[in-house]
Amino acid sequence: MTSTPSVDCLTGTRRPLAELTGLTPLVATTMCPDPQHVYQRLRDEHGPVAPVELEPGVPAWLVLGYQEILTVLRQEQVFACDPDNWSAHHDGSLPAESLLRPMMSPYNNAYFTDGERHRRLRAPIDGGMARIDQRAMRRAVAALCTEVIGSFAGRGEADLVVDYAAVVPLLAVADRFGLEPEVGRELRIALMNSFAWGADAEAARRRVMTIFADVVAARRAAPADDLTTFLVQHPNLRDDAEIFDTMMLTLVAANENTATTIAQTLRLMLTDERFAGRLRGGRLGVDDALDEVLWRDPPMTNAPARYALRDTELGGQPIRRGDALILGLTAANADPRIHPIGQAWLEVGNRAHLSWGAGPHACPAQVPARLIVRTAVETALHLLPGVRLAIPADEVPTVPSPWGRSPAALPVRFPPVAQESDEH
Repeated sequence: MTSTPSVDCLTGTRRPLAELTGLTPLVATTMCPDPQHVYQRLRDEHGPVAPVELEPGVPAWLVLGYQEILTVLRQEQVFACDPDNWSAHHDGSLPAESLLRPMMSPYNNAYFTDGERHRRLRAPIDGGMARIDQRAMRRAVAALCTEVIGSFAGRGEADLVVDYAAVVPLLAVADRFGLEPEVGRELRIALMNSFAWGADAEAARRRVMTIFADVVAARRAAPADDLTTFLVQHPNLRDDAEIFDTMMLTLVAANENTATTIAQTLRLMLTDERFAGRLRGGRLGVDDALDEVLWRDPPMTNAPARYALRDTELGGQPIRRGDALILGLTAANADPRIHPIGQAWLEVGNRAHLSWGAGPHACPAQVPARLIVRTAVETALHLLPGVRLAIPADEVPTVPSPWGRSPAALPVRFPPVAQESDEH
């Protein structure tokens, strides 16, 4: 298919999104071997804001520029989080079976709301994060990681995604929500499927809501010292829909993104000589690797979404009221205007990346998320001496999704580690 030029050849003006055809699919930025090549082509053709296709016939703007993303994130009076402002929800262009709906439909939580309502719904999350004792949490996470590793250390091989990275974050917070371990494991699978690029996403989300309803009902009947009780009793959450969707947001932030970051950091530590050398006394360690992951391959490659509340201009493009804007976080972190081509990257110690967002909706769980990742990676490298990736680094599979490049598997081998007996 031939794409429509974004600039009208006769008038020299930029065409609005609705007039453009033959657009690059958003999934091309996550499922190709070199996303930066795709980003650069889009920059060359369109500038720091490029038209893309989310699904056939469903266009959006992909914001590639660092400063342009900051503009969008900081101007909630122009760019809203509430998907009800997306014209596709009202003009019939979004099919009922669209796989975009799980990530681009209205929900009753802080991520998908704006203004005073956002601040009301954000306060319970901030309050929950403030309750965390970081020292106690680090000890608990280290003990959990040790237990999980113990389940496979004797085999001499494992998948550090399925067996470890995808397990640790959710189990680390499941107890705080009052969930039994087996329920936590079921919730992990349902959460993963609810955001997968697949037809069962809606069914998975319904199962997540059922799990939440059960634990909320239990805590109403018998309050406990856990996060579910804290949310149930918080005056800012006015009904079950707001409680359930706030639980959903909190768990996704604590689980899916954290699991991806653990996997990406482990992959970097195991495959990049600058970091692999750390295992043999090199100078770059886990915090350095984590900084680089958050710059180069953050857990959310493309973050949905903002919706224009009025006609405006961004990066030279004519943004119309109702247009959707996808935040290209990986692209913006590599914006040539802040990382000039040919110059060394300066990720180490530099935390000005956009992986946590910015503005009113900046991630409220940055500190606990970083703590979980660092502890999980350090514990794995300590307890699995001699661990090595079992496949070439460029053969690590990726979970199909337009939103991220999460490793689907990280097979490793290591000398089997004998487990200490409980008998003394």
